[in-house]
Amino acid sequence: MGRAVTLASHRLLAADELIAATRVQRTEAVDDPQVEALALAVSANLPVLLWGEPGIGKSATLHQLADGLGTPMETVIASVHEPSDFAGLPIVGDDPAVDGVPMAPPDWAVRVTRQGEGLVFFDELSSAPPAVQAALLRVVLERRVGSLQLPDRVRIVAAANPPTSAADGWHLSPPLANRFVHLSWVHDPRVVARGLAGTWPAVEVPTVDPRRLAGAVARARGTVAGFLTARPGLAHHLPTDAESRGSAWPSPRTWEMVLRLLAFHHAAGTGTDAFRATVVGAVGDGAGLEFLSYLDELDLPDPERVLADPGAFALPARGDRQLAFLTAMVSAVQSRTTRQRWEAGWVVLAKAVDAGVPDVAARAAMDLAAMRQVDWPVPDAVDAFIEVLRLSGRMPGPA
Repeated sequence: MGRAVTLASHRLLAADELIAATRVQRTEAVDDPQVEALALAVSANLPVLLWGEPGIGKSATLHQLADGLGTPMETVIASVHEPSDFAGLPIVGDDPAVDGVPMAPPDWAVRVTRQGEGLVFFDELSSAPPAVQAALLRVVLERRVGSLQLPDRVRIVAAANPPTSAADGWHLSPPLANRFVHLSWVHDPRVVARGLAGTWPAVEVPTVDPRRLAGAVARARGTVAGFLTARPGLAHHLPTDAESRGSAWPSPRTWEMVLRLLAFHHAAGTGTDAFRATVVGAVGDGAGLEFLSYLDELDLPDPERVLADPGAFALPARGDRQLAFLTAMVSAVQSRTTRQRWEAGWVVLAKAVDAGVPDVAARAAMDLAAMRQVDWPVPDAVDAFIEVLRLSGRMPGPA
C-alpha cells in the first residue's frame, strides 16, 4: 500500500513539473494602445472597468500590470458576494451608545491596507445584482470598505462581460458606471499565439516627468475649463437608455477624470491613441470625441514658459484658445505664487487688452487679483480691469 502511494506521489510530482513548465514565460515591450490606456488610467489612480467577452485575458493582463507596479493584486469576484461584504458587517462593541457600531471590513481590504498599496480587481461586475452594485459605490469612489479607509496607493480595476454574455447579467447602475473609466478589451489572435509560444506583452507603467508636472496640470485645467465654457451642455448629460447609462457619460465627476488623464498625458508623454481611449472611456463617445477634436485644434502654449518670458508671448488669435490659455496661466501662477510670476501674469493680461479682448481676460484678472499679497504693488495692467474688479469686490471703489 505504501509503495503504491509513493508511486502515485511521484506521478503527481512529475505532472506538477510539467504544468509548471507550461507556465514559464517571458515578456517583451510591444505597442498596444489598449494595454497602454489601462496603464495610463491606473497610474492616474482612476477606477477602470474593462469590458470584454469571457476568457480573453483581462485577468492575465492585470497580473502583468501588478507586476509592473511592483504591487500585490487582490481578486474579488463581485457577483458571488453580498452587499455586507463591501459595506461591512456590524460588530457590536462594549458600549455602542458611546462608541457606535463599527462595520468590519473583509479580509482582502485588511490585507491591502496593511501592505499600504495594491491592485484590487473586481471581476464579473456586470453579474453583480443591483444591491451589490450599490454597496460598491463607496468602495470605488471614496475607497471605504466598511469602517476601513483604503490607502491612496491602492488602485481599483474591474472587469465586466456585456449583459448578453454575462451569467445572469445586469446593466450597471448609472451612479456606479459614472465612477469608472470604461475601456473595451479585445483579443488579438497574433498576441495569443505568441503568448502561448512563451512570450506575452509587458505592461509598462507611464513615468511622470517631475519637470513637466506644474505645466501639465495648468495646461489640463485650461483645456478642460475652456472646452466646457464653450460647450456648457456637455458638463452633465445623463443618457436616456439603460445601456448607455451603464457605460461612460459626461458629468462633473468624469470631466475631473479627463483633467487628470490630460495632466498625466502631458507629464508622462503617453501615446495619443491610449490617451484618446481613456477620454472616451471617461465621458463617452459623443462628448469625448468632441473634446478630442477641440484639443487637436487648440495647441496651447506652455504657461510655464510664458511666465518665464511674458514679453515674448503673443496671444492666440482664436477666442477659445485665448480663454483656455489664460485659465491655464492663472492655474500655473496659483500652483506656485511668487511676486515675479504674479506680475508676469499681468503682463500677459495686458496683451489681451492690447488685442482688444479685455472681456476674455476679465475672469483671469479677478483670479490674479485675489492672489495679491498686501505688500505687492498694483501693476499698471489692472487699470483695464478696474471696473470689473470693483464690482467683484477685489478692489475698493473711489473714496
